[in-house]
Amino acid sequence: MKSSIKKSIMSTTLLASAALTLVACGKPASKKVEEKFPYKTPVKAIKHGGTLKVAEETDTPFTGIFANELSNTAIDQNIASPGNENLFDTDDNYKITDKGPATQRIDKKNNTITITVKKGVKWSDGKQVVAKDLEYPYEILANKQTKSQNYSNLFENIEGMKAYHEGQAKTISGIEMPDGENGRKLVLHVKELKPGMEYSGNNYIWEKAEPYHYLKDVPFTKLESSDKIRKNPMYFGAFKMKKLVRGESITWVPNKYYWRGKPKLDKIVVSVLATNSASQAIKSKSFDVTQVINSQWEQVKKTKGVNFVAQIPLYYNFIGFKVGKWDAKKDRNVMDPNAKMNNKALRQAIGYAMNVDKVYDRYTHGLSFRVPTLIPKEYGDYFNKDAKHYSYNLKKANDLLDKAGYKKKGKWRVQPNGKPLTIRYMARVTDDSAQSTIQQNYLQQWHKIGLNVKLIGNRLTEFNTYVNNLEGDSHDFDMCQIGWHLDSEPSPSSLYSEDSPKNYTRFVTKKNNQLLKQMDSKKAFDHKYRVDKFHEWQEYMNEEAYAIPESGSYTVYAVNNKVSGYTLKPSETNNGRQLWYKVGFVK
Repeated sequence: MKSSIKKSIMSTTLLASAALTLVACGKPASKKVEEKFPYKTPVKAIKHGGTLKVAEETDTPFTGIFANELSNTAIDQNIASPGNENLFDTDDNYKITDKGPATQRIDKKNNTITITVKKGVKWSDGKQVVAKDLEYPYEILANKQTKSQNYSNLFENIEGMKAYHEGQAKTISGIEMPDGENGRKLVLHVKELKPGMEYSGNNYIWEKAEPYHYLKDVPFTKLESSDKIRKNPMYFGAFKMKKLVRGESITWVPNKYYWRGKPKLDKIVVSVLATNSASQAIKSKSFDVTQVINSQWEQVKKTKGVNFVAQIPLYYNFIGFKVGKWDAKKDRNVMDPNAKMNNKALRQAIGYAMNVDKVYDRYTHGLSFRVPTLIPKEYGDYFNKDAKHYSYNLKKANDLLDKAGYKKKGKWRVQPNGKPLTIRYMARVTDDSAQSTIQQNYLQQWHKIGLNVKLIGNRLTEFNTYVNNLEGDSHDFDMCQIGWHLDSEPSPSSLYSEDSPKNYTRFVTKKNNQLLKQMDSKKAFDHKYRVDKFHEWQEYMNEEAYAIPESGSYTVYAVNNKVSGYTLKPSETNNGRQLWYKVGFVK
């Protein structure tokens, strides 16, 4: 999955990035987006020149970590998109094609994956992207000195990765550069081929490169804080960074070595825009590309001089319950059987008390909506439409609590052992002005069933603090709202496995481990078998309620009608990222 803390917090990342009504390897997804909004701006002749102004709506300054292996927020990834390309392009089902900067070949007989960078794909200093630039990111991810949150046990399918991660080897034995570090070919020797490896976002193959010649002198301990990451990053995309105003804006100018062709624009300026200013910015045309805040749709939908384009991205929010901790020594999640939220009836009651449909109909005009499982329907037949989910039912919520021994003492219920019950809830500040109202509504709903749920600090948590609390395994919250922007390969292993640091609820069960292993096994090359295991996992997760699915949404952009070449169609993008060299102003 890609996401808002890329499977980043929004490579699955904590939330919010653009990528179209995505379809995984199964049956096509619904055409609902096409019916409501187009995927792209009208195609018109483009003139050269001009400055494109792009808004990045957020009420939190961007952290400015411009290395894919170290970045954990979609905000940083969004503002880096004019320069930051993936190695692979895909078709509309996100299957890797040969059209991108690199090609991939899977050898089922020898359990190898060969990645070859195309000649002429160059960094913005003119140097060819080489094999070492593809190998180096694996070192950044796996070396504990970098403290990367994007490392996953799934990478240990590569021979020698675990030994390197644990400091038992100085190199990764399963990564081969047959033509040397300066060749263009990288071979990954894997323990087992996985069914998702032909698709982008599979979490076994890293789809990024880093300029080794530029970064090699920076120690891993100082990489994240270095100027080469924070101020002067180097990419091989269409644009290179010219000016950075920390936390506020980035100016991009053409990369004269860009391999696909000369960009049409002279500049792209990406600026932070406060969410409460978004609707006015659209109406006044302050920017050429602005994301619509869903709760503000009614205010902007009649704006003239813009084209509205949209997608339903692979993204969802869920309510997660803290039931354990991350054991750094063992590199795995450990359940606490005595955790406050380690009671299934309590978790289920919280889910049934949430009036999700009513809330989003009222505050987002239908642009946000309930999701019934942790596998979005945009994944085609991997989505289990028949899985029992948490429709609004206060009576059922009360009955569950009564039977589980959560008796009322005055206004509030107490724990089965008779001790007071206060549930500390963490919800993040988002780009939607209705977020505070929606969260206050949920508090009222939980209060109706006698649960004393309180926002930590009595307010929404600032995004960077929220991320730190999740990653730092803070003891200050019992449950939280989490949002994921998912990868285009649907496996949930990197988010919910025993060995995943991003399993922020810290739940671990034998059944969950078994299902995750089965859906990513060699046997799962049989599509029906894999679909069956996905369906079983969704039913299991809904029943256990460690993570209760909440909402998904349209992502709508207001694009100046003088702009052409802006598209969200997967096969016309770089793995969901805008191909900015195609974008320009019409003649």
